[in-house]
Amino acid sequence: MIALIQRVTQANVSVAGVQIGAIERGIMALIAIQKQDTEKSAQRLFERIVNYRIFPDADDRMNLNLQAIQGGLLLVPQFTLAADTDSGNRPSFTPAASPEKGEELFNYFVSYAKNNFPNIQTGQFGADMQVALVNDGPVTFTLKV
Repeated sequence: MIALIQRVTQANVSVAGVQIGAIERGIMALIAIQKQDTEKSAQRLFERIVNYRIFPDADDRMNLNLQAIQGGLLLVPQFTLAADTDSGNRPSFTPAASPEKGEELFNYFVSYAKNNFPNIQTGQFGADMQVALVNDGPVTFTLKV
């Protein structure tokens, strides 16, 4: 699994002009599922996201994680992160999980997250989403498991 995480002051996702998820200070995570991913991969990625220390402490050093700041987590499925872009001018989606497996594992990821963290919001798998955010820093990282 792959997550592109961004430290945000606010973020939201809409489908067909209707906002379906929003957070204030926290992390907006784009989530990609690859063919080899499992429920264990989802659990490990969630733990990495919520424990990743990207928020400033009193000395303005990145020492605090999402739990420490009691921030929000907006999870947005994005299969294009799984693309192979090593050659040519068009991405290959061979590494990505099938839509069925991707949806099943994303839903598991969301369920696991909601059972282990109080402030979870999500996008909608397979939907044409509009994502808006204010990246704080900017601070952006790619996490892989």
